[in-house]
Formats: sequence, C-alpha cells, structure tokens
Amino acid sequence: GCALVGGETALLPDFYQEGDFDLAGVAAGVVVRNRINDGRAIQTGDAVIGLASSGIHSNGYSLVRKVVFDAAKLKVTDPVPELGQTVGEALLTPTRLYVKPVRRLLDAHGGAIHGLANITGGGIPDNVGRILPPDKRVHISRSAWEVPPVFAWLQRCGNVADAEMFRVFNMGVGFVVICAPPAADAIVKHFTGEDIAAWKIGEVRAGEVGVEVAGL
Repeated sequence: GCALVGGETALLPDFYQEGDFDLAGVAAGVVVRNRINDGRAIQTGDAVIGLASSGIHSNGYSLVRKVVFDAAKLKVTDPVPELGQTVGEALLTPTRLYVKPVRRLLDAHGGAIHGLANITGGGIPDNVGRILPPDKRVHISRSAWEVPPVFAWLQRCGNVADAEMFRVFNMGVGFVVICAPPAADAIVKHFTGEDIAAWKIGEVRAGEVGVEVAGL
C-alpha cells in the first residue's frame, strides 16, 4: 500500500568507498489525465524512431570500469586514437537530455505519438519492452543507424558479446518515440531541426510482448 514516488537503489559495486554516501534528488509532478502517454495507444504497424545519444550516457559504468580499467588496464589519461580523445574524455562525455525537444514534439504532433522510452539501464530491449501493451512486439533493425565508435571500442576492450552490449548500453540510441506511420518523416524532421539525429529504426508487430533486435 505504499506509493514509490522517487529515489532509487543504485547498483554500484566497486564504486563506493568507506565513508562515501549517495545523494539523490527527486521531483514530483502532475500529468493531465487525458495527456498521459503510457504506451497503451501503441498499435501494430507503428513506426519506431530512435534519437541519437551523445555517448554512453549515465548507465553501464560498472561494466565500463571492468572492461577499460581491469581488462584493458588503461588509465584515464591514456589516449584512444580511434576516438580522438583520452579515456577520461570518452567516459565523461555529458549525457544528452531530450525533455525540451520531446515536449515540443508532443505540442506539435501529440496525437500521433503512441509511446516514449528513455534508453537507460537495460538498453533498447528493456526500456522499450516495458511500455508495450499486450500482444505487441517491436522489431529493431541494427543497420538503421551507425553505432558510435565509443561502443565498438568498449566491446573490443572487454571482448563483450553483442547481446550484452545491447542489454547494458544505449548503443547510440538515447530515446525512442513510437508513432503512427504517417507521422514518422515529420518526427525525424522535427528532431533534425532540434540538432538531434533521428532515424526510423524499427516497427511494431503483433506477437509476444518484447523487443527483437535483428541479429542478436
């Protein structure tokens, strides 16, 4: 009978040291009932639009530390030639935020937007999967966008399997919009105008609830 209204229990092994603590901030808000977008409007045939991430964002750093510092034995000051950055610069790239561009999208195309998913821990499969209504399955095409080189570098550092990479990281897609097919081109154009690359990366089909990434 208790409502969970904020905060989190973070899984951060090897991060906290003796005497460290975690400070979390929480904001609560109100949504107008007839404007709630919780995925229930998602339909078979809907288009799945992916928005470009700026890099790793803020999830998966337990695995990052393991592959970069433990497996590859790198230091934060070491250069990464294929990225044109040091290890520290690559890992500390700021997380892109989508709130304002998505709010403007809803103002312009609200009726066509059937689902929204921020791609955090769990990658595309978990975060898109949890907003799907019964009997709806999302099929994702891996060839629809170019995975940023930072992820290929991490994968090589730790010899990480493709499926694990997609389970832990955003792989270049930081946010997903599920929409009515006729609106897909306009939505891609909207985000291009917001200086955010966007691609049609998949579609909704009938089937068991979940997300299928081609080739995984």
